Amino acid sequence: MVHWFAGSQVRWNIVRRPCDAATLRRLFMKIIFIEPKAPNMHIFSRYHLPRLGSFILGTLMKKRGWDVKIYVEEKEKIDFEVLKQADIVGISTITSTAPRAYALADRIREMGKTVIMGGPHVSYLSEEALEHCDFVVRGEGETALMKFIDAWETNKNYSQVPNLSYKKETTITHNTINCLKEDLSKIPYPDFSLSKGDFEKVWGFTIIPVQTSRGCPFDCSFCSVTGMFGKKYRFRSTEHIVEELKQYNHKKNFIFFYDDNFTAKPKRAKELLRAMIKENFKFRWSTQVRADIVKDIELVQLMKKAGCHTLYIGFESVNPETLKAIKKNQTVTEIENAIKILQHHHINIHGMFVFGFDEDDKKTVRASVRFAKRNKLTSVQFLILTPLPGSELYEKLRAENRIKFNDWALYDAHHVVFEPKKFSFIGLQMAQVWGHKKFYSVKETYKRFCDFKFEDVLIAGYARKLNRGWLKTNKTFLKIMDLLTPLKNENITIQYKQKILLDN
Repeated sequence: MVHWFAGSQVRWNIVRRPCDAATLRRLFMKIIFIEPKAPNMHIFSRYHLPRLGSFILGTLMKKRGWDVKIYVEEKEKIDFEVLKQADIVGISTITSTAPRAYALADRIREMGKTVIMGGPHVSYLSEEALEHCDFVVRGEGETALMKFIDAWETNKNYSQVPNLSYKKETTITHNTINCLKEDLSKIPYPDFSLSKGDFEKVWGFTIIPVQTSRGCPFDCSFCSVTGMFGKKYRFRSTEHIVEELKQYNHKKNFIFFYDDNFTAKPKRAKELLRAMIKENFKFRWSTQVRADIVKDIELVQLMKKAGCHTLYIGFESVNPETLKAIKKNQTVTEIENAIKILQHHHINIHGMFVFGFDEDDKKTVRASVRFAKRNKLTSVQFLILTPLPGSELYEKLRAENRIKFNDWALYDAHHVVFEPKKFSFIGLQMAQVWGHKKFYSVKETYKRFCDFKFEDVLIAGYARKLNRGWLKTNKTFLKIMDLLTPLKNENITIQYKQKILLDN
């Protein structure tokens, strides 16, 4: 018996002291979390950063005394023999991984295991998910999962579990959503040792994800964040964040802050940045922000001093009509001014643009690429507008009967799934390919090389390879797009259509 417990310090500590029957039962309870693999190539196909939800929930379950294992399928193959040992299997999914998540859920339920699902996609389409699983946690999962486990370990009465959806015979019940964590500092640091896969390494640096806040009040029409995390910003305390960061204080580490808007409250951001400077952390870091951070120059200066390497900024468009329509609350002039100020402070910029809004056409595409090149952005993503469930855009396009593909695997911002207003199907699809081809061209890369921007050169090489790989692996999808875009000359190839639609 002692030998069996030796693999888990948590179990051993519990056994050494008196405990009740419920605690003893937990010693033999096992929960496995799965983050399914994305089905298609995408911008981060080479660099697999896990989402934090499963690790936080896994850490809570470990503290509760359960045996916990996490599979991040991008990093580790699922062992179904190990799954047979589980009492509960939790599967987290975004929209593009939903088909894989459902396939896993079906197989695991056939093994007689209880499956509970969570994540943005099933939060909005819980009844769809319940065709494949036993329970769905909608929205944030920390409080809901703990209350679910309370019921699981006792009377199996789930009627008081917040955020929970479940089916009993033919009746589906959706319990009230009422538990957004107000104090994020009460959530434990994620225990990454629960997964076999190591941290991602890029060019010798270990990439570590950290989240300091949740929520966003801006509610852009194409975004589904607020449905998951609300419109109110909630933050961890500075002390709590710094204590977590201390364990990663090494010059070969690189922190990626997962916040949707790291500088949402400048006063709070400055407090955290000053604390990071005081600790003299050796790592560098990156995060997502809005272009309007440059209105506070002191904030920008503190970010650089605290080790900021790159800022990911959703510019979305350089079409003023589009920016107004999507409620972005910024102008093209403000965007350009922000770029100049950040570059003056030697902060790299990863610009993100979206093609396919109703106000956009091929002129917008060309203007976006010219803008990115002229302003010498470090790197870019040209994404295809995607109507994610839970967003205002999804409801609008569905009401207009413009959503043409219901295969969730295509909902990754790299495939056209709806009928554009001012593009053909193939025109919008190739706009993304063309945009990356132009921005990361050999000519543009040579300019970066001459400016001694060697990191930019490496990024460009990776982007060109990804672009070619995407075209190769999506031949069938492109043929379908081709059939939806008839031209007079039936022998014209995809490559020529690309030139006709964009280069002319």
